[in-house]
Formats: sequence, C-alpha cells, structure tokens
Amino acid sequence: MRIWLEKAHEKWFSGFWNPFIVLLLAGVFAAFYFGLTGTLWAVTGEFTRWGGNLLQLFGVDTADWAYFKAIKLTGEPQDRTDGWLVIGMLLGSLFSALASKNFKWKIPRLKRRWVWGFFGGIIAGFGTRLAMGCNLAAFFTGLPQFSLHAWLFIAGTAIGTYFGVKLAVLPIFKGKPKISFSRHAAKSTQPDPQHGNYQLYAAVLVLLFIALIAAWYLISGKIMLGLAALFGAAFGILIQRGQICFTSGLRDLWLTGRGTLGKAIIVGMAIQTAGTAIFIFKGEAPVIHWASPGALVGGVLFGIGIVIAGGCETGWMYRITEGQVQFFAVGAGNIVGATLLAYGWDHWGIFDVFVKGWPEVNLVTSFGWGGALFGTGAFLLALYLLIVWRENWYTKKINAKRTLFEKKTSA
Repeated sequence: MRIWLEKAHEKWFSGFWNPFIVLLLAGVFAAFYFGLTGTLWAVTGEFTRWGGNLLQLFGVDTADWAYFKAIKLTGEPQDRTDGWLVIGMLLGSLFSALASKNFKWKIPRLKRRWVWGFFGGIIAGFGTRLAMGCNLAAFFTGLPQFSLHAWLFIAGTAIGTYFGVKLAVLPIFKGKPKISFSRHAAKSTQPDPQHGNYQLYAAVLVLLFIALIAAWYLISGKIMLGLAALFGAAFGILIQRGQICFTSGLRDLWLTGRGTLGKAIIVGMAIQTAGTAIFIFKGEAPVIHWASPGALVGGVLFGIGIVIAGGCETGWMYRITEGQVQFFAVGAGNIVGATLLAYGWDHWGIFDVFVKGWPEVNLVTSFGWGGALFGTGAFLLALYLLIVWRENWYTKKINAKRTLFEKKTSA
C-alpha cells in the first residue's frame, strides 16, 4: 500500500499539471456545476457579500443598499452556496499545495509589494463588481452563458492588462533592486524530508475535513451546500495544480509573447460552452447581465488592477494557500474594492451612469441557437488566432533583434 501511495503521489503531485488538461477539466466541471445548481463557478459576488457581512458586524446597516439586494446578501458565508464554493476552493487548493509539498511561507522583502497588492486588489475588485463578474463569471464561465456582457468584459480586460503591464514596469511599482552582503554562509536550501511528511499528513486532514463537510450537508438534505463544497474543492485543486492565473496568462502574452495559458483558457471555455448549451437547452436558465459600458470599463479596471496586484481572483486564492502572504493583501483589497462599488452603486450614482438603460443581452434569445453558437465559437476562434498572431509577432521581433545584434558584433 505504501509503495502504491508513493507512486500515486509521484505521478499526480510531483509536478504541475498541463494547463490545457486542467482548463478542459475546469470547463467540464463548471458546466456540470451550472447544470446541477443553476449557478456559476464565481467568487467576487461572494467576496462582496463578505464585505457586507463585515460591515454588518461593525453595526453598519446595509439593508437599503441596492447592490446587496441585487446579489442577495442574506445570512453568513456558511449559509450560502457561493460561500461554500469559495471555502471549498481555498481548502482544495490548500490540500493540493500540501500534497505536492509546495507550501512554504514567503514574505516579500519590498514593502511596496504589500501596498500595490492591496491597491491593485481594490481596483480589480471594484472593476469586477461594476461588470458583474471577474475572470470567472464575466470571462471563463460568463461567456459560455451566452451573455453579451462577457464579450465586453473580455475586451476590456485585454485592454486593461496591456496598460497594466506598461504601468507595472515603472520604477514606482518595481522599486530599486536591493543588494545585500553577509559574512555568514548561506543556509542550506535542501528540502527537509520530515517537513515534507508533515505537509502530507496535513493534506490528508484537509481532505478528510472537506469530505466530512460535504457528507454532512448531503446527509442533512442541504444538497446545494454539499455540492458547492465538493465542486469548490475540485476547482481549488485544479487551479493550484495548473497554476491557473489569468494575470500570468495575459501579462505573459504582452510581455514575452507567451500564449500557452491564454490558449488553454480558450479551450476550456469552448468545451464549457458546449456543455452549458446542453443544460440551457434542457431548461436551465442562463445567467445574463447588462451589456453596458460598465462591463467594458469594469474589464479595463480589472485588467489594470490584477497586473498591479500581481494576481487575479483565482491566482491570489491558490497563492495564499501556498504560503505567499502578500496575496492576503490582494484578497483584502478585492473585498474592499467590491464593497466600495456596492456602496457607490446607488449612493454615488454608478448604476445610473454606467448601467441603467442598457439591456441584458442573451445571445440565444436574440439570435437563436445557431447564431449564438456560431457567434460564440467565432469569438473564441478569433481570440485564439489573435494569441497565435501575438506569439508569432513577438518571435519575429526577437529574431530580428538577434539578427541585428549578430550583424553589429560581427562587423
């Protein structure tokens, strides 16, 4: 048995998984999660509710906030399906990090990384709620719902990450490199086998906890909460094993021309679209939001914010479970930004300026099944081809620079 367990561990947790396989599985699971629960794999709506719960804890009356009414702020996180989905994701990614012995406390040396992580998180959180979704509900799981607002958000995110990359290379964000000298010999970086064993034991405990929580709710008749915990854990394992961070995928595309993760995301969306279409055709109501300027502007803010922060919602979630403590600041910023948007929705007139009067466009009802499937497929294909074009363009640019350098050095 021990030998079998060691071989299984070596096979599944010794290295990260192929992002194409991970996102294909994520697309399949997301489609089934929608079909079974009628809701989406999404996180920032719940983060906004967390902000509302914290305000209530400190005596703030949020009963009349229009945004909280729209997203149905009731009860506590453990009472809500989305609450257990998020908790399950954190537990699942923690299990994966421990099982792969990837957990290690990491504290950034530059204090500005805390500041920009929090600030970027605020911008991203504000943008996601303006657009009614993040890299999940308005991107990865939003587009397969045939909601036009996801198209706008995706375009805005691409624009935002481009300008975010331009900002992130400025000295105010990067800071000056610190060089230090020490008379002491460097400590050994060899891994401690006993420490790795402790992580494996902890992983087993986390897995048992997830199973007990899910079993408790399923046996108690609270099927939705049990399913949310199970699916959340599965999503958490996938994002950690595949290191799925939309920030990395989009940032790398602009910086280095590397589009592997971007293409994998599109493949996952394509398979999810097919699965989601089946459930909608069978009668499940799609989740549609306003195709408004808010979706586009929210996408731009989200794109800028995640680059400055260094991680999107899925990215910072699995990174904190790996022990990267700076991403707690990103998560806190996300909650603050989302809560600010919830306040400003009616108190600052944000809804009237960016959303009011714009329709909730369902591509299926607007163009029929043929038009919706063709349009969504064409949009995904166009995105895929744009990534390929960017990769090729960047490769030609690097080759041209290399050729010019070789000519100068040989002259």
